[in-house]
Order: sequence, then C-alpha cells, then structure tokens
Amino acid sequence: MGIIMSFFENFWDIVWWLICLYAFFGYLFALFTVIGDVFRDRELNGWGKAVWLLALVLVPFLTVLVYLIARGQGITERSQASNRQRQEANEAYIRRIAISSPSDEITKAKGLLDSGTITASEFDAIKSKVAV
Repeated sequence: MGIIMSFFENFWDIVWWLICLYAFFGYLFALFTVIGDVFRDRELNGWGKAVWLLALVLVPFLTVLVYLIARGQGITERSQASNRQRQEANEAYIRRIAISSPSDEITKAKGLLDSGTITASEFDAIKSKVAV
C-alpha cells in the first residue's frame, strides 16, 4: 500500500512540475513579445522604452501584465504592420530578381552564342521564345 501511495504522490508532483513548466514558458513567451513590441513601437520615444525595459527588469511579471493590459491591442497592430512590410519587401525583391526584360534575355543568349556554348539555331529559338 505504501508503494502505491508513493507513486501517486510522485505522480502529482510530476503533474505540478509540468504545470509550472508550462506557465514558465508562457511567461517567457509573453516577456519576449513585450520586449519585441517595445523596440518595434515607433510612437514610443527612447525614454518610454527605457522606462518599460527598466520596469521589466525590476518587476517583470507585473510589468508584463500591465503592458499587455495597457498596450495589448497595439501589439497586434504593430506585429501585423511589420509582417505586411516584410512581405511587401520580399515580394519586391522576388519581382526584381525573377523578372528580367526580353532584351536582358537576348543579351544573355548572345553572350552564350559568342562564347560557343549554344548554336545559332538555339540562339534563334531563345530569341523567338523571348519575343512571344
């Protein structure tokens, strides 16, 4: 009977440990979200950022809670704006790299023809594909 009681005492200790671990990782996620948002916020001046970060160092749990209550809606808006800006930059980069003009393609093909890599008939085929 003592072994069974010992098992259940250890079992509930493990469950409690897992709950505490889950809460700790949740807190870390919230903390890093707040720190990232403080640096991302363009409306908050340097002194405001310094005050929030100092409060995070001195009273971390309470500061995270107050920040999420006071500025929680702005976190989502700033995150979405940042993601939108990053997506637009990626799309502009891809368009700039992927799309080449027909004259660029013909120039590349001419260089290949001059170096002897392709034949005149292959050059004409490339030129006709680009022109279409």
